[in-house]
Amino acid sequence: MVQAYNFLASWQLFPEKCSYEFGETPKSGNCKIESVKNGAALSISTNWVTHLNEAFYTSYNFVPDAAVHPFENAEVAQQIRSEIPNSSTMVVELLTNGQVKLTATHEIMPNGFLKITTQGFTPEYKRYSNVEVYHKQMSVLPYASSISGVAIRPTKEGVIRHQALTAMEEQTNMQLDQIKQQIELLARQAQEIVKRKELSLMIYEAKLNFRPVIGHVYHLYQKHDDTYLLSMISPQEWGNGGPFKQFIASAKLLADHTWMEI
Repeated sequence: MVQAYNFLASWQLFPEKCSYEFGETPKSGNCKIESVKNGAALSISTNWVTHLNEAFYTSYNFVPDAAVHPFENAEVAQQIRSEIPNSSTMVVELLTNGQVKLTATHEIMPNGFLKITTQGFTPEYKRYSNVEVYHKQMSVLPYASSISGVAIRPTKEGVIRHQALTAMEEQTNMQLDQIKQQIELLARQAQEIVKRKELSLMIYEAKLNFRPVIGHVYHLYQKHDDTYLLSMISPQEWGNGGPFKQFIASAKLLADHTWMEI
């Protein structure tokens, strides 16, 4: 069951990324895939809400060993067969009278999203293919979703629960996004400080023929002997690169005696 590890999570539906040939794209939904029976089987739970605010829920267990097993809901299918051929693909098939009635292919995409392609037949026996795309949730909900067409029952309780959980997810995700933005800001600030420190060390190791003044801009050059020189003359004033190996940077001396590249 090691290969199932990448799938074990709560996933949130991207309605705008879905495409349906049969049925209506839900307004929102969740999909939870988890290990059950002490790791001997997997469970897929589904929960979603339509544009009419009808909630649907279903759940079923299976063993991904490529063997045929009895399906727990005979109204939907008689048997189930599933396998995980590799770490990014999981296939579940529902069978009736030995014939595949529905196939749900779960794929972990390169960007980390989960794509579920459900193929089956309409009541008129026309083949259809529905594609759903999910992203992994940072929190774990008590249920999940993927519209695989199994044992669907609308419930009023499901609507209330889903609305509450959706609101909770939106709030916590918003707070997590704010924290993420703060972390990214701190990371950028830290990078700027490191950059200033590295430039400052280079300048203080350079040859100084004058005393720098806070707030003034100076220019750092590398000489032909690979030592450094801080000058008040800019590259434009030198012309043709000046008598140096290369120009390094122009920098301003700050009040804390660090140098900021400009």
